[in-house]
Amino acid sequence: MNTVDQEDLFKDFRWKMPVAERWAYFNHAAVAPLPSPTRGAMTEYVNDFCENGTADWPRWRKNVEKVRTLAAEMIGAEPSEIAFIRSTTEGIGLVAEGFPWQPGDNVVVPRSEFPSNLHPWRNLKSRGVEVRIIGDGCEGIDPTEIDAACDARTRIVSCSWVGYLTGWRCDVAALCEIAHQHAALFFLDAIQGLGVLPLDVKDIPIDFLAADGHKWMLGPEGAGVMYVREENLERLRPLLVGWNSVTNAAQFDHDTFDLKPNAGRYEGGTYNMVGAAGLAASLELLSAVGPHRSAKRLREITDLLAEQLRSIGARIASDRSEKHWSGIVAADLPGIDKSIVLGEAADAGIQLSVRGGNLRLSPHIYSTPADSERLVSFLRAQ
Repeated sequence: MNTVDQEDLFKDFRWKMPVAERWAYFNHAAVAPLPSPTRGAMTEYVNDFCENGTADWPRWRKNVEKVRTLAAEMIGAEPSEIAFIRSTTEGIGLVAEGFPWQPGDNVVVPRSEFPSNLHPWRNLKSRGVEVRIIGDGCEGIDPTEIDAACDARTRIVSCSWVGYLTGWRCDVAALCEIAHQHAALFFLDAIQGLGVLPLDVKDIPIDFLAADGHKWMLGPEGAGVMYVREENLERLRPLLVGWNSVTNAAQFDHDTFDLKPNAGRYEGGTYNMVGAAGLAASLELLSAVGPHRSAKRLREITDLLAEQLRSIGARIASDRSEKHWSGIVAADLPGIDKSIVLGEAADAGIQLSVRGGNLRLSPHIYSTPADSERLVSFLRAQ
């Protein structure tokens, strides 16, 4: 695809983002706005269920499989390795609580993680599991620190693909290799990268992954995906098992207990059907672009943003190197009262966040240089 065609592709993508009509939106690392096809799919489901109840349920059930298929394609997995979940937290919890721990086992995790990738592991203390928290709370963990913390009783290494504070992107392959060298498994919290950054689980043999769809995948809250490598299906004990966990899920009077031979065994009960409709539509939209084109576009946008911020005296706290950059640009601008700037930015039609004392700016592939100029002009005037 030539440059002109790509520009048309992203213009069309932006046209499908109603938020762009009013806002310069730099808050995708928090909660993303919905694309118009996603709104359409969710509205159609709600209207249909209001008017017809369960008459069309089989049709809407197909969206769960569409999510499964599209998510699998996104990371190079098999659909059978994908579970439809409610949140990243749920995915982490399914692994943390479902793993066959023995007293004296340990899990290794960086201190800089979002609470959802710390508390589920800490909650294992009553089961005799040691949580080895490394680092000083700053993103940018050296893989050798992970290696040094592992020993013969390390069962899982868990880390975020992209840090929520400054957007530091870890070397997934290196961390996965370290975990496996210690005969441990590797869990990836992928919520801050999945949808816009490429990842292939055939090349990088991570064991578990979870991500809610409401950030970079542009989906609704409460609808996400979990990946469980096939050989770990039997190792991970299913939790919250229900009618939907077994092979004969539609036969309610069947008294045998045969778990599904795929990641569907972790889905338990009733689906978030409106969430599935929305997430399927969002993944379809992103699939048309592809993670490699998305990453190239996002790099261009964030590089320009960082350059413009530096031009007004901002210090970029994010690592913008080829190895560690992401869609998050964290910046400190001397003289700005960050407790006030959020409200004033919203009044100016700009959405952003403050995290760890920095402005956290997270554009998406439909963002434009004009959005960045609008943001920088606002900041310059403060």
